Amino acid sequence: MAHEPLVHLATVSLVFTFGAGIVSRNASRPWLCATSLSLAVGPVAAAMLVHAASDYGEKLHAEFFALEALLLIVVGLMSMASARHLYASLVEHLTAKHDLAKLARFDSLTGLPNRLLLRESFHARLRSADAAGQLAIHYLDLDGFKAINDQYGHPVGDSMLVDVARRLASTIRAEDVAARLGGDEFLLIQADVKHPDQCELLARRVIRQLSEPYVIDGVAMRISVSIGIALSPDQGLDLERLMACADAALYRAKAKGKAQVQFCGPDDLHHVGRAVA
Repeated sequence: MAHEPLVHLATVSLVFTFGAGIVSRNASRPWLCATSLSLAVGPVAAAMLVHAASDYGEKLHAEFFALEALLLIVVGLMSMASARHLYASLVEHLTAKHDLAKLARFDSLTGLPNRLLLRESFHARLRSADAAGQLAIHYLDLDGFKAINDQYGHPVGDSMLVDVARRLASTIRAEDVAARLGGDEFLLIQADVKHPDQCELLARRVIRQLSEPYVIDGVAMRISVSIGIALSPDQGLDLERLMACADAALYRAKAKGKAQVQFCGPDDLHHVGRAVA
């Protein structure tokens, strides 16, 4: 409020510098920016307006300091607008980054983990498994899905796959993993398996859940699922080998009819070994 032009100049420069720093460093917290800018600009602009109302007998004295106060307020408002713009850009960037990361690890249709996240989950559970526990790989293939997809069209088929994924996620435990491999093929990782009977219990529960009627666009339709199971470490520690073994067991399950469960056996291991060789 004092008539000290050099002090005014230094103060205004400091406020400008402070505002630029606040916007560049704290745009991710817009309310902090707005509060800081208001506390910096408001008192200084008010003091300049009070000083402008004082009579010093100088030409254009009041107009100059009033204009200075006005410019300071305008710059403060522009800084707030810049902070809002930077915040919106940051949110858009982080959202896009999150979406890309999700697309890289999750199936875009069902929201289940895809092969990349499946592999990461398998190795994580393999490292954390205790000496007495095993991992079970359940290879699932839907029975009758192709006929429904051909008869009712892909939109109905996609809706059914989404419902299948929802039922799978609700059937398994939190420590287990359900993933979609593609088409109508799914895979489950069952953790902490103490006895093969636990695998068959889960498989039967999955068959029962997925065999319940699906009502899509007012039409009730049914499918079932066949499952092949491989155990780690009994049948190996490599996910691709275990999947191939479970797939061979799945092939035998489908040959026996719908809604069947088969475990990977010596013949399946021999077949997988020859295929790898």
